[in-house]
Amino acid sequence: MSVTEITIPTLAALPQAAAQVVPLLTGHSILVFEGEMGAGKTTFIKALCRELGVPDDVSSPTFALVNEYRDAHDQPIYHFDFYRIEKPEEAENIGVLEYFDSGYLCLVEWPSRVEALLPPKRLLVTLTVTGPESRLLQLEPLAD
Repeated sequence: MSVTEITIPTLAALPQAAAQVVPLLTGHSILVFEGEMGAGKTTFIKALCRELGVPDDVSSPTFALVNEYRDAHDQPIYHFDFYRIEKPEEAENIGVLEYFDSGYLCLVEWPSRVEALLPPKRLLVTLTVTGPESRLLQLEPLAD
């Protein structure tokens, strides 16, 4: 599978990067975000949601595990942050499998903590720190 790379020179360029990602979402409802702490996963998700027409404040659901937003077409977008869970069963208990099966956009931070629950078809979004404000964004479609 091919990897798409987008260079983000500064944090101010996040909206432009998000605009480049939107057309690449076709056929993908599960996006899993990888990157070190502080790489900008949540910040990029905020920019992506704005680009999708979410009018609400987008924030990390670190303690709630999931936040729901509505896009410009009033479709739900689910934003997960599994950083604080100890085992995948905690995610199962909030009904994560139903969210993943919904067909709606699911944005997943710290997916390695729920790897066993993730569907094989997903879009891997990796953010790599390349400088104080610069990042490399890589998108790789995964399938079974």
